[in-house]
Amino acid sequence: MALRDLLPGKLGFGTAPLGNMFRDIPPAEARATVDAAWNDGIRFFDTAPFYGAGLAELRLGEALAGKSRRDYVLGTKVGRIVLDELEEASSRDLGEKAGVFAQGRPNKVVNDYSEAGTLRSIEDSLKRLRTDRLDMVWVHDVAQDFYGDAWLGVFETARKGAFRVLDRLRDEGVIGAWGLGVNRVEPIELLLALDAPKPDGFLLAGRYTLLDHDRALQRLMPEVEARGLGIVVGGPYSSGALVGGPNFEYAPARPELLARVARIKAIADRHGVSMKAAGLHFALAHPSVVAVIPGASKPERIPEDRAAANEVIPVDFWRELRESGLVSRAAPLPTER
Repeated sequence: MALRDLLPGKLGFGTAPLGNMFRDIPPAEARATVDAAWNDGIRFFDTAPFYGAGLAELRLGEALAGKSRRDYVLGTKVGRIVLDELEEASSRDLGEKAGVFAQGRPNKVVNDYSEAGTLRSIEDSLKRLRTDRLDMVWVHDVAQDFYGDAWLGVFETARKGAFRVLDRLRDEGVIGAWGLGVNRVEPIELLLALDAPKPDGFLLAGRYTLLDHDRALQRLMPEVEARGLGIVVGGPYSSGALVGGPNFEYAPARPELLARVARIKAIADRHGVSMKAAGLHFALAHPSVVAVIPGASKPERIPEDRAAANEVIPVDFWRELRESGLVSRAAPLPTER
Protein backbone atom coordinates (compact mmCIF):
# COMPACT_ATOMS: atom_id res chain seq x y z
CA MET A 1 0.00 0.00 0.00
CA ALA A 2 1.28 3.47 -0.85
CA LEU A 3 2.38 5.48 2.15
CA ARG A 4 -0.07 8.24 1.27
CA ASP A 5 -2.95 5.75 1.40
CA LEU A 6 -1.98 4.56 4.86
CA LEU A 7 -2.17 7.96 6.49
CA PRO A 8 -5.38 9.43 7.90
CA GLY A 9 -4.37 13.07 7.50
CA LYS A 10 -1.58 15.55 6.89
CA LEU A 11 -0.89 16.25 10.58
CA GLY A 12 0.60 13.60 12.82
CA PHE A 13 2.13 13.47 16.27
CA GLY A 14 5.85 12.89 16.86
CA THR A 15 6.54 11.39 20.28
CA ALA A 16 10.26 12.03 20.72
CA PRO A 17 9.54 14.65 23.43
CA LEU A 18 7.61 12.01 25.41
CA GLY A 19 10.92 10.18 25.90
CA ASN A 20 11.94 13.03 28.22
CA MET A 21 13.80 14.83 25.48
CA PHE A 22 15.72 17.68 27.12
CA ARG A 23 13.56 17.62 30.27
CA ASP A 24 11.84 15.31 32.74
CA ILE A 25 8.18 15.32 31.67
CA PRO A 26 5.75 14.22 34.40
CA PRO A 27 3.71 11.15 33.41
CA ALA A 28 0.43 13.04 33.75
CA GLU A 29 1.65 15.76 31.40
CA ALA A 30 2.78 13.20 28.83
CA ARG A 31 -0.59 11.44 29.02
CA ALA A 32 -2.48 14.72 28.72
CA THR A 33 -0.47 15.59 25.61
CA VAL A 34 -1.37 12.35 23.84
CA ASP A 35 -4.99 12.76 24.94
CA ALA A 36 -5.00 16.30 23.53
CA ALA A 37 -3.72 14.99 20.20
CA TRP A 38 -6.42 12.32 20.10
CA ASN A 39 -9.16 14.76 21.04
CA ASP A 40 -7.94 17.09 18.30
CA GLY A 41 -8.51 14.34 15.76
CA ILE A 42 -4.89 13.30 15.19
CA ARG A 43 -4.73 9.63 14.28
CA PHE A 44 -1.13 9.18 13.13
CA PHE A 45 1.46 8.58 15.85
CA ASP A 46 5.19 8.10 15.34
CA THR A 47 7.56 6.79 17.97
CA ALA A 48 10.83 4.84 18.45
CA PRO A 49 12.61 2.65 21.02
CA PHE A 50 15.42 5.22 21.09
CA TYR A 51 13.19 7.92 22.56
CA GLY A 52 14.03 7.68 26.24
CA ALA A 53 15.06 4.01 26.03
CA GLY A 54 11.49 2.87 25.40
CA LEU A 55 9.80 5.55 27.51
CA ALA A 56 7.97 7.23 24.61
CA GLU A 57 6.63 3.88 23.38
CA LEU A 58 5.47 2.95 26.87
CA ARG A 59 3.70 6.26 27.35
CA LEU A 60 2.10 6.16 23.93
CA GLY A 61 0.99 2.55 24.41
CA GLU A 62 -0.64 3.39 27.73
CA ALA A 63 -2.46 6.41 26.29
CA LEU A 64 -3.79 4.50 23.27
CA ALA A 65 -4.60 1.27 25.11
CA GLY A 66 -8.32 1.98 25.29
CA LYS A 67 -8.65 3.04 21.65
CA SER A 68 -9.76 0.81 18.81
CA ARG A 69 -6.68 -0.24 16.83
CA ARG A 70 -8.63 0.33 13.61
CA ASP A 71 -8.93 4.02 14.42
CA TYR A 72 -5.27 5.09 14.28
CA VAL A 73 -2.04 4.64 12.35
CA LEU A 74 1.10 3.74 14.26
CA GLY A 75 4.74 3.83 13.23
CA THR A 76 7.91 3.01 15.12
CA LYS A 77 11.54 2.30 14.29
CA VAL A 78 14.19 -0.41 14.34
CA GLY A 79 17.95 -0.32 14.74
CA ARG A 80 18.14 0.06 18.51
CA ILE A 81 17.26 -2.54 21.11
CA VAL A 82 16.37 -1.56 24.67
CA LEU A 83 17.87 -4.02 27.16
CA ASP A 84 16.66 -4.92 30.64
CA GLU A 85 20.17 -4.11 31.83
CA LEU A 86 20.47 -0.71 33.47
CA GLU A 87 23.37 1.71 33.36
CA GLU A 88 24.24 5.00 34.94
CA ALA A 89 23.18 8.03 32.93
CA SER A 90 26.74 9.37 33.05
CA SER A 91 28.02 6.31 31.19
CA ARG A 92 25.37 6.11 28.48
CA ASP A 93 26.72 6.29 24.95
CA LEU A 94 24.12 7.82 22.67
CA GLY A 95 26.47 9.37 20.12
CA GLU A 96 25.97 13.00 19.21
CA LYS A 97 22.66 13.18 21.10
CA ALA A 98 24.13 12.08 24.43
CA GLY A 99 22.28 14.75 26.38
CA VAL A 100 18.98 14.66 24.50
CA PHE A 101 17.46 11.69 26.33
CA ALA A 102 19.61 11.84 29.45
CA GLN A 103 16.43 11.92 31.55
CA GLY A 104 14.86 8.92 29.86
CA ARG A 105 14.77 5.42 31.29
CA PRO A 106 18.17 4.15 32.51
CA ASN A 107 18.03 1.01 30.37
CA LYS A 108 20.98 0.27 28.15
CA VAL A 109 20.36 0.80 24.43
CA VAL A 110 22.38 -1.13 21.83
CA ASN A 111 22.55 -0.70 18.07
CA ASP A 112 21.44 -3.70 16.03
CA TYR A 113 20.38 -3.50 12.38
CA SER A 114 20.57 -7.25 11.71
CA GLU A 115 17.60 -9.41 10.74
CA ALA A 116 17.43 -10.96 14.21
CA GLY A 117 17.80 -7.56 15.85
CA THR A 118 15.05 -6.11 13.68
CA LEU A 119 12.63 -8.89 14.55
CA ARG A 120 13.44 -8.55 18.25
CA SER A 121 13.02 -4.78 18.10
CA ILE A 122 9.58 -5.14 16.51
CA GLU A 123 8.52 -7.73 19.10
CA ASP A 124 9.67 -5.49 21.96
CA SER A 125 7.94 -2.43 20.48
CA LEU A 126 4.66 -4.32 20.11
CA LYS A 127 4.78 -5.12 23.82
CA ARG A 128 5.60 -1.58 24.89
CA LEU A 129 2.95 -0.16 22.57
CA ARG A 130 0.35 -2.71 23.69
CA THR A 131 -0.63 -3.54 20.13
CA ASP A 132 -0.54 -6.49 17.77
CA ARG A 133 0.61 -4.71 14.60
CA LEU A 134 2.58 -1.81 13.19
CA ASP A 135 1.46 0.21 10.19
CA MET A 136 4.93 1.45 9.31
CA VAL A 137 8.46 0.71 10.43
CA TRP A 138 11.42 3.02 9.82
CA VAL A 139 15.08 1.97 9.98
CA HIS A 140 16.42 4.56 12.38
CA ASP A 141 19.43 6.86 12.00
CA VAL A 142 21.63 4.93 9.54
CA ALA A 143 23.51 8.14 8.78
CA GLN A 144 26.56 10.30 9.42
CA ASP A 145 25.07 12.25 12.31
CA PHE A 146 25.13 9.13 14.48
CA TYR A 147 27.88 6.97 13.04
CA GLY A 148 30.35 9.40 11.48
CA ASP A 149 32.74 7.79 8.99
CA ALA A 150 31.41 4.34 9.94
CA TRP A 151 27.90 5.08 8.66
CA LEU A 152 28.32 3.25 5.35
CA GLY A 153 29.22 0.07 7.21
CA VAL A 154 26.13 0.45 9.38
CA PHE A 155 24.05 1.04 6.26
CA GLU A 156 25.43 -2.16 4.71
CA THR A 157 24.51 -4.13 7.81
CA ALA A 158 20.99 -2.71 7.60
CA ARG A 159 20.83 -3.50 3.88
CA LYS A 160 21.53 -7.16 4.53
CA GLY A 161 19.39 -7.32 7.65
CA ALA A 162 16.70 -4.76 8.45
CA PHE A 163 15.90 -3.76 4.86
CA ARG A 164 15.38 -7.29 3.65
CA VAL A 165 13.31 -8.49 6.58
CA LEU A 166 11.08 -5.38 6.52
CA ASP A 167 10.60 -5.77 2.78
CA ARG A 168 9.46 -9.33 3.37
CA LEU A 169 7.17 -8.41 6.26
CA ARG A 170 5.56 -5.72 4.11
CA ASP A 171 5.03 -8.14 1.23
CA GLU A 172 3.52 -10.67 3.66
CA GLY A 173 1.15 -8.02 5.03
CA VAL A 174 2.63 -8.13 8.53
CA ILE A 175 3.46 -4.40 8.36
CA GLY A 176 1.95 -1.78 6.10
CA ALA A 177 5.06 0.05 4.94
CA TRP A 178 8.75 0.54 5.62
CA GLY A 179 11.57 2.95 4.86
CA LEU A 180 14.30 4.98 6.55
CA GLY A 181 13.81 7.37 9.44
CA VAL A 182 16.81 9.68 9.24
CA ASN A 183 18.06 13.23 9.68
CA ARG A 184 20.18 13.17 6.52
CA VAL A 185 19.48 12.97 2.80
CA GLU A 186 22.40 10.74 1.78
CA PRO A 187 21.14 7.40 3.20
CA ILE A 188 17.85 7.82 1.34
CA GLU A 189 19.71 8.54 -1.89
CA LEU A 190 21.75 5.38 -1.37
CA LEU A 191 18.71 3.21 -0.74
CA LEU A 192 16.92 4.59 -3.79
CA ALA A 193 19.93 3.65 -5.91
CA LEU A 194 19.55 -0.04 -5.01
CA ASP A 195 17.66 -2.40 -7.30
CA ALA A 196 16.14 -4.04 -4.24
CA PRO A 197 14.62 -3.97 -1.71
CA LYS A 198 11.89 -1.41 -2.38
CA PRO A 199 10.90 1.00 0.40
CA ASP A 200 7.50 2.68 0.55
CA GLY A 201 8.70 6.06 1.72
CA PHE A 202 10.79 7.89 4.26
CA LEU A 203 10.64 9.83 7.47
CA LEU A 204 13.01 12.74 6.90
CA ALA A 205 13.60 14.95 9.93
CA GLY A 206 14.89 18.48 9.64
CA ARG A 207 15.94 18.34 6.00
CA TYR A 208 12.84 19.69 4.33
CA THR A 209 12.04 22.78 6.36
CA LEU A 210 12.02 26.52 5.83
CA LEU A 211 15.50 26.66 7.34
CA ASP A 212 17.09 23.74 5.47
CA HIS A 213 15.74 22.37 2.19
CA ASP A 214 18.21 23.00 -0.65
CA ARG A 215 19.94 19.60 -0.61
CA ALA A 216 16.71 17.65 -0.36
CA LEU A 217 15.25 19.64 -3.25
CA GLN A 218 18.26 19.00 -5.46
CA ARG A 219 19.10 15.43 -4.58
CA LEU A 220 16.04 13.70 -3.22
CA MET A 221 12.58 15.12 -3.74
CA PRO A 222 12.43 14.75 -7.54
CA GLU A 223 13.32 11.06 -7.34
CA VAL A 224 10.85 10.38 -4.54
CA GLU A 225 8.12 12.14 -6.49
CA ALA A 226 8.95 10.33 -9.73
CA ARG A 227 8.65 6.96 -8.00
CA GLY A 228 5.37 7.82 -6.33
CA LEU A 229 6.83 7.38 -2.86
CA GLY A 230 6.04 9.56 0.13
CA ILE A 231 7.95 11.57 2.68
CA VAL A 232 6.84 12.23 6.23
CA VAL A 233 8.54 15.41 7.39
CA GLY A 234 9.76 15.28 10.96
CA GLY A 235 11.04 18.30 12.85
CA PRO A 236 9.20 20.90 10.74
CA TYR A 237 10.17 23.56 13.28
CA SER A 238 13.89 22.67 13.07
CA SER A 239 14.26 21.53 16.69
CA GLY A 240 12.41 24.66 17.74
CA ALA A 241 14.71 27.19 16.07
CA LEU A 242 12.04 28.27 13.59
CA VAL A 243 9.58 29.16 16.35
CA GLY A 244 11.91 31.02 18.68
CA GLY A 245 13.71 28.16 20.39
CA PRO A 246 17.47 28.14 21.04
CA ASN A 247 18.25 24.79 19.40
CA PHE A 248 18.86 23.59 15.86
CA GLU A 249 19.80 19.98 15.19
CA TYR A 250 19.54 19.27 18.93
CA ALA A 251 22.31 21.78 19.72
CA PRO A 252 22.51 25.57 20.25
CA ALA A 253 21.68 27.31 16.97
CA ARG A 254 24.45 29.23 15.18
CA PRO A 255 24.14 33.03 15.07
CA GLU A 256 23.77 33.07 11.28
CA LEU A 257 20.85 30.66 11.48
CA LEU A 258 19.14 32.73 14.16
CA ALA A 259 19.59 35.76 11.92
CA ARG A 260 17.83 33.88 9.12
CA VAL A 261 14.97 33.06 11.49
CA ALA A 262 14.71 36.74 12.42
CA ARG A 263 14.46 37.72 8.74
CA ILE A 264 11.68 35.19 8.13
CA LYS A 265 9.85 36.30 11.25
CA ALA A 266 10.00 39.95 10.24
CA ILE A 267 8.27 39.09 6.97
CA ALA A 268 5.79 36.82 8.74
CA ASP A 269 4.91 39.55 11.22
CA ARG A 270 4.28 42.03 8.43
CA HIS A 271 1.80 39.62 6.85
CA GLY A 272 0.21 38.42 10.08
CA VAL A 273 1.53 34.86 9.64
CA SER A 274 2.57 32.61 12.53
CA MET A 275 5.95 30.92 12.24
CA LYS A 276 4.40 27.52 12.96
CA ALA A 277 2.02 27.99 10.05
CA ALA A 278 4.84 29.05 7.75
CA GLY A 279 6.83 25.93 8.66
CA LEU A 280 3.97 23.46 8.26
CA HIS A 281 2.58 24.94 5.05
CA PHE A 282 6.01 25.11 3.42
CA ALA A 283 6.71 21.42 4.06
CA LEU A 284 3.26 20.28 2.96
CA ALA A 285 3.45 22.24 -0.29
CA HIS A 286 5.81 19.69 -1.83
CA PRO A 287 3.82 16.99 -3.68
CA SER A 288 5.98 14.18 -2.27
CA VAL A 289 5.28 15.17 1.35
CA VAL A 290 2.42 13.11 2.75
CA ALA A 291 2.42 14.36 6.36
CA VAL A 292 4.23 16.45 8.95
CA ILE A 293 4.78 15.29 12.51
CA PRO A 294 5.63 18.09 14.92
CA GLY A 295 6.59 16.85 18.35
CA ALA A 296 4.88 18.06 21.50
CA SER A 297 5.38 17.59 25.21
CA LYS A 298 2.61 19.88 26.47
CA PRO A 299 -1.13 19.59 25.75
CA GLU A 300 -1.44 23.23 24.70
CA ARG A 301 0.96 22.70 21.79
CA ILE A 302 -1.55 20.48 19.98
CA PRO A 303 -4.20 23.15 19.27
CA GLU A 304 -1.38 25.49 18.29
CA ASP A 305 -0.25 23.03 15.63
CA ARG A 306 -3.80 22.47 14.40
CA ALA A 307 -4.44 26.20 14.16
CA ALA A 308 -1.18 26.61 12.27
CA ALA A 309 -2.14 23.85 9.83
CA ASN A 310 -5.49 25.55 9.19
CA GLU A 311 -4.15 29.09 8.99
CA VAL A 312 -4.75 30.98 5.75
CA ILE A 313 -1.46 32.47 4.53
CA PRO A 314 -1.50 35.36 2.06
CA VAL A 315 0.19 34.86 -1.29
CA ASP A 316 2.32 37.95 -0.73
CA PHE A 317 4.06 36.30 2.22
CA TRP A 318 5.43 33.52 0.06
CA ARG A 319 6.29 35.94 -2.72
CA GLU A 320 8.34 38.10 -0.35
CA LEU A 321 10.12 35.08 1.12
CA ARG A 322 11.17 33.98 -2.35
CA GLU A 323 12.20 37.46 -3.47
CA SER A 324 14.28 37.82 -0.31
CA GLY A 325 16.14 34.59 -1.08
CA LEU A 326 14.82 32.91 2.06
CA VAL A 327 13.36 29.96 0.18
CA SER A 328 14.80 28.19 -2.83
CA ARG A 329 13.39 29.20 -6.20
CA ALA A 330 12.96 25.49 -6.89
CA ALA A 331 10.78 24.91 -3.82
CA PRO A 332 7.06 24.44 -4.50
CA LEU A 333 5.06 26.97 -2.46
CA PRO A 334 1.46 26.59 -1.26
CA THR A 335 0.22 29.13 -3.80
CA GLU A 336 1.58 27.02 -6.64
CA ARG A 337 -0.21 23.74 -5.88
